[in-house]
Amino acid sequence: MENAFTPIHEVGEFGLIERLRSVLGAPSDDRLLLGIGDDAAVYRTGPGDLAQVVTTDALVEGIHFNPSFMPMNYLGFKALSVNVSDVVAMNAKPRYATLALGLPNHIPVEQVELLYEGLRRACDLYGVTLIGGDVAAARQLTLAITAIGEADAAHLAFRRGAQPGDLLCVTGDLGASLAGLKILLKQRRALERLGDEFQPDFSAYRYVVERHLTPTARLDAVRHWDERGVRPRALIDISDGLASEVHHLCRQSGCGAVLYAQALPVDVQTRQVADELEEDVDTFALFGGEDYELLFALREQDLDQLDDPFSQVIGRFTPADEGVVLQTPSGETLSLDAGGYQHFGSGG
Repeated sequence: MENAFTPIHEVGEFGLIERLRSVLGAPSDDRLLLGIGDDAAVYRTGPGDLAQVVTTDALVEGIHFNPSFMPMNYLGFKALSVNVSDVVAMNAKPRYATLALGLPNHIPVEQVELLYEGLRRACDLYGVTLIGGDVAAARQLTLAITAIGEADAAHLAFRRGAQPGDLLCVTGDLGASLAGLKILLKQRRALERLGDEFQPDFSAYRYVVERHLTPTARLDAVRHWDERGVRPRALIDISDGLASEVHHLCRQSGCGAVLYAQALPVDVQTRQVADELEEDVDTFALFGGEDYELLFALREQDLDQLDDPFSQVIGRFTPADEGVVLQTPSGETLSLDAGGYQHFGSGG
């Protein structure tokens, strides 16, 4: 009799996480405020109101980045930004980080130094101190960063907490990272076809290419909310795509949501790329991923206290039985699937 093994792609990334969480069992530490299942874990280190936030994220060559068009200094900057984004997605501020670096032997020391120059630039931007880590030989370049932040426990925001009637808001614009990736892939194909005759030109696409190569965590939004005395009711960063993250907020808050297609903020360069490739720009905005903007629930009475770049209204939370839908400019409502990037897809 053969053993019945389950391929990971049948349960997917989040199904796998749920199964592993059941193996570990429920935590019994009374200082733990939030464990597995959000952008970061939260715990108290002692008496008082201060809580610490900790998150770990990995970037793996061939999965999260392509070394043929990702300079090492950009990779270092992006690796830390991705982790800082998880900290700010708890309405917390980053403080420290460690790096576990899996390093192939063919990479020269000078390239590793470039990687750390990018890390240092990100540390300076976010006020983070890199305090240690590990270096090991590996077949593929891998960066696994743990970031530690802190916040007053009363100021923290989780994925749960949205209520029907709350506004659904986002910082910045959407779809730019995917547009930048598509331009990079297009230029690489041209290089493979033309060889030495190819002259790359990113001048018309600088913004979207930079949004893909060097995304910036929205720590500025957290600082702005703090200055105005406003706390989001629920909060998540947009790493896997807007549609996917809306579903996370709704699932953990017990809500539905309606998104207004005409309100999705999209930069002019993103629209230009979509037009040139004859693709739907709404698909970029809804399913692109890696924008690292913040998606959050906000009480309507708090909206006037915030500046526009930090509180763009793109929808509203609804009762759970209304599901997650997209309202078109004509008023038609369409069911919106989670979509977005999925680890462990059926194609591996």
